[in-house]
Amino acid sequence: MPEFTYEAMGASGTRSQGTLVANSEREVMAMLDARGLFPLRIAPKKAQLGGLGGRKVSSGKLATLYSQLADLLHSGVPLLRSLDILERQATSPALGEVLREIRARVADGSGLAEAMAQHPRVFNELAVSMVRAGQEGGFLEDVLRRIANFTEHQEDLKAKVTGAMAYPIFLAVVGFIVLNVLVIFFVPQFKDIFSKLEEKGELPGLTVFIIWLSYIMRNYLIFVLAGVALIYYLVRRWVRTEEGRRKFDGMLLRIPGAGKIFLNLAISRFSRILGTMLHNGIPILQALRIAKDSTGNKVLSDAIDQAAENVKGGDKLAEPLAACKFFPRDVIEIVAVGEESNNLEKVLIDIADALEKRTSRQLDLFVRLLEPIMLLVMAIFTLLIVAGLLLPVFKMSQAIG
Repeated sequence: MPEFTYEAMGASGTRSQGTLVANSEREVMAMLDARGLFPLRIAPKKAQLGGLGGRKVSSGKLATLYSQLADLLHSGVPLLRSLDILERQATSPALGEVLREIRARVADGSGLAEAMAQHPRVFNELAVSMVRAGQEGGFLEDVLRRIANFTEHQEDLKAKVTGAMAYPIFLAVVGFIVLNVLVIFFVPQFKDIFSKLEEKGELPGLTVFIIWLSYIMRNYLIFVLAGVALIYYLVRRWVRTEEGRRKFDGMLLRIPGAGKIFLNLAISRFSRILGTMLHNGIPILQALRIAKDSTGNKVLSDAIDQAAENVKGGDKLAEPLAACKFFPRDVIEIVAVGEESNNLEKVLIDIADALEKRTSRQLDLFVRLLEPIMLLVMAIFTLLIVAGLLLPVFKMSQAIG
């Protein structure tokens, strides 16, 4: 059960503070009244607020939660009892704490959306807005099912992208380790052999560079790693600034091959979220404000923000999106047709489906090309190291001959 901190005043006018365990603030008030105390302040104990603390809940668990809550409500189980059931069967301690807090707020008269909004690290703005629209429109069960389906769909897409990139990342890590082992442990074995050529200044430039690189890696590896970590820290700090994030995201969209994939993924997320929210009665300006952050790209987010300003002034959505230059022409045309036919929400979902299929094909092709390219790069670096070590050997054998 959740804990509540309170401040109360007794009959003699003395103030007291403490903590009580109860299901709701109303129950705390009853307990204080039984003690002859008048409550001045009652608040949930902050340690119990799983959503406001550092804890998060996985998207998979949230999708299951939405689906189960929709099923319970559809079966006629009251909301408070449904939340109590889900709390008791929660598989995650963090989710259990969050549901306990939500149940307490709902018991005190808050709406489900307002209770969920107190846990922004667990329930995003999209889910809160859709639940609020479902409560006001009387179709909460349908909204919860849509959120569950949307969350599962996003998780599947994320898993597909992660799975596709797993093998190339593995190749990169293995190649980096192999090359470092060659440079740090293998190359120094030849230094004494090449010492005479080095004294005469007859050592090939490639060999000199490889021996120098091996010396740096063997003796100053900690400084090299520290330098790399510093550069990473500075770049990451720069990217966190508004201007840095905008430039970095712009560069991502311009990467040959990969940029198209990033762009299509961002636009498909935006289209699906915007279409889902419009379908559930969220006003277009509010839906645009929420959906713009779903792109994960500052350049696209700024363009959508500008589009929202134009829509607020009475313009169509397609025109300001076209001015961005990043949205594909076919997407703009479809949005324009959807606006003219007053069927924008369905058109946006169709755009998301089409882009995800297109992205899946592009991702498969990109990964197929990336694997041999990485193998070729590894082979070239290995060949350079071997050539740098063999060139002096050939030179020595010619001198002996």
